[in-house]
Amino acid sequence: MQTTFTEDQLRDPEIKRSNEILRSCVHCGFCAATCPTYQVLGDELDSPRGRIYLIKDMLENERVPDAKTVTHIDRCLSCLACMTTCPSGVHYMHLVDHARAYIEKNYDRPWHEKALRWTLARILPYPTRFRVALLLAKIGKPFAPLIPDARLQAMLEMAPKRIPAVSRNDDPQSFAPIQPRKKRVALMTGCAQKALNTDINDATIRLLTRLGCEVVVAKGAGCCGALTHHMGKVDESHGSAAANIRAWAREMDGDGLDAIVINTSGCGTTVKDYGHMFRNDPLAADAARVSAIARDVSEVLVELVDEASVADARQHHGGMKVAYHAACSLQHGQQIKTHPKTLLKAAGFEVVEPKDSHLCCGSAGTYNLMQPKISKQLKARKVQTLEAKQPDIIAAGNIGCMMQIGSGTQIPIVHTVELLDWATGGPKPAALQET
Repeated sequence: MQTTFTEDQLRDPEIKRSNEILRSCVHCGFCAATCPTYQVLGDELDSPRGRIYLIKDMLENERVPDAKTVTHIDRCLSCLACMTTCPSGVHYMHLVDHARAYIEKNYDRPWHEKALRWTLARILPYPTRFRVALLLAKIGKPFAPLIPDARLQAMLEMAPKRIPAVSRNDDPQSFAPIQPRKKRVALMTGCAQKALNTDINDATIRLLTRLGCEVVVAKGAGCCGALTHHMGKVDESHGSAAANIRAWAREMDGDGLDAIVINTSGCGTTVKDYGHMFRNDPLAADAARVSAIARDVSEVLVELVDEASVADARQHHGGMKVAYHAACSLQHGQQIKTHPKTLLKAAGFEVVEPKDSHLCCGSAGTYNLMQPKISKQLKARKVQTLEAKQPDIIAAGNIGCMMQIGSGTQIPIVHTVELLDWATGGPKPAALQET
């Protein structure tokens, strides 16, 4: 794609990077074939190619974003299926992130939109605040149909049936390995996950220590910054990320780390991008070090699981059928497609995949709260394809997907690590005990 940025514009590192991305696009349109919003809405401007044209025009002309452009950028899920499909290697993620930051800085949203985004940014990344909000939402949930704003309805509907007690395993500390130490890893405990489902981190710690890892929860680490990053709130997202970088760098410089383990794939995609996010920052070197050892939990487990560790797995679960949901942030954002399925099969589960497994479930961070109509359409399609496989369980590697899909089906949905923990001697996942 031809661009006409001036030399002065290209002195801005963000514009320079976006220019590189724009010039790599060849207008082929392959991205539209795998774009969920284009499939649902059928509008070229709701495809990656259409959004690229809008972003190019906005940035080149340094114009104040108009409502039309903002609407189509806001409708993007950032599922990144387009990046998997693109034959030219267009790094759409960095481009749309830049566009959102530009919009946040230059567009005056209606007051009610600003209020909603402000509220989400100040609640979701903070587990205690989020826990209080969930309790209030649970009280108000019966009244959701009476509320005219679909976004507020979605916020109330998000409240789970059971809000778990705080897990002290999420506090800064170190867990010793059960067998001779193979690795020393830091576990990212996250933010929303600590309020929505404490079983995931608990299962991860049991599983890793059982397989020979010393697991450290680093003091000072918290939200990865993804939620605010995708809203274009650069200062807030970088503040969260910087706290993590400093916390993990201290561990790396202390007793050392072999990996930073992340069991929420949306967070993993962002942490692996810290090197890019901080490339022009004093924290650049430490950010690059952190990104270099950031790993999805499945990447670490495939190095640790052997025949001995899963020898008696089937006696725990009897070879149950698991429908594996591939989170977009894992399969597209991190290009991890086989590890979770390999691990589940090794543990004796029958693994099946739904039709169109490359398509998003509609969760996408805060998307299900800010674009509830589109999100519900995508959820319905995903649930239908999963249920068509008639599984005993649905497994996923991202809390957002689990909440989204779980709200549309009676089939139990659990994190992949919960199943692997159970298969190797841990407790039966709570979601299965309730059935």
